[in-house]
Amino acid sequence: MEIALRMVEDEDLPVFFRQMTDPESLRMAAFGPQDPADRDAFEARLKRVRASGDVLRTVLADGRVAGSAAVYGEPGEREVTYWIDRGYWGRGVATAALRALLAEVPERPLYARAAADNAASLRVLAKCGFRETARARGFANGRGREIDEVVLVLAAGARNETDT
Repeated sequence: MEIALRMVEDEDLPVFFRQMTDPESLRMAAFGPQDPADRDAFEARLKRVRASGDVLRTVLADGRVAGSAAVYGEPGEREVTYWIDRGYWGRGVATAALRALLAEVPERPLYARAAADNAASLRVLAKCGFRETARARGFANGRGREIDEVVLVLAAGARNETDT
């Protein structure tokens, strides 16, 4: 499967909205919007992100929109995030997309957060060189309760599992 990133196009937004309102995906991601079904809030947030200095990319798998990947936040505190359609889970799409994003955005450190029980996302982040730095608890809209969260960092000079 060929994985690529490209600039977000308006036609991607309905696909992103559908992906980000999938109940199983919301539960797995845990830390999503307060009301994922609020289309106006979704569109307003994406409009702000696209107009900011943040990096937002569409993830393509064999030319089809498979999700999104982004780097956002203030310099020195920037975080990565990604959302992959459930139909592509377990196929290496998230790892390939994150690696491509990290190649495009060379600044370090970069941070990431994941629900402590989201083993798949934690594996993706580890494969891309992120290392756990802290644990926290926070309210997860996707679960409707507080859960444990892992905070990770990709430091300058960090190597991913495919580096030799």
